[in-house]
Amino acid sequence: MPEEKKISMAVIRRLPRYFRYLQDLIKLDIKRISSRELSERMGITASQIRQDLNCFGGFGQQGYGYNVEFLFNEISKILGVDKRFSCVIIGAGNMGTALANYENFKKRGFDILAVFDVNPDKIGSKVNGIDILSMDSLEDFTKNNKVDIAMLTVPNRYVTEVAERVTSIGIKGIWNFSPLELRLENGAVVENVHLSDGLMVLGYRLRSMG
Repeated sequence: MPEEKKISMAVIRRLPRYFRYLQDLIKLDIKRISSRELSERMGITASQIRQDLNCFGGFGQQGYGYNVEFLFNEISKILGVDKRFSCVIIGAGNMGTALANYENFKKRGFDILAVFDVNPDKIGSKVNGIDILSMDSLEDFTKNNKVDIAMLTVPNRYVTEVAERVTSIGIKGIWNFSPLELRLENGAVVENVHLSDGLMVLGYRLRSMG
């Protein structure tokens, strides 16, 4: 597979859509599909689909199309969903609690090991069977448990400090749910999630309808 740095983020961000659609095709017992048929389902051009998949080697055969299960498995490997990742949630507020209760993470290979917070009223309790621990115990916890990803649901004013703290103890992945656009220069991989952006786009589209 080509080095990922040569592949645009626009292509990478479309891969989960391919994953979902191919998963549905497998459930429908569809064995193969052409780029044209896939484009009709996904609402993007067949040319775009071929260009995207060619970034990773193509996977299709002229006159045959794509083997659905093979393509699904290859995209699963590219996205890392064939592996399991250990996660912690930093912040046991409404968003942190919602994430801890989201059962689909485990199905996708993301195991939430613990939730951390500074509120003494929450420390020692559980959410969806997951322990809420004190932030003071974060370093000791990571010494005894391999943690790949920290999901940050802390207030804006703390997010940079917390991100630097978790990466300093070896956590390489940050999923940031604060409105602050987090950027780190220590080699950590950061994915910023702005939930309100989608609502504003929806609002624009509704307004433009008149």
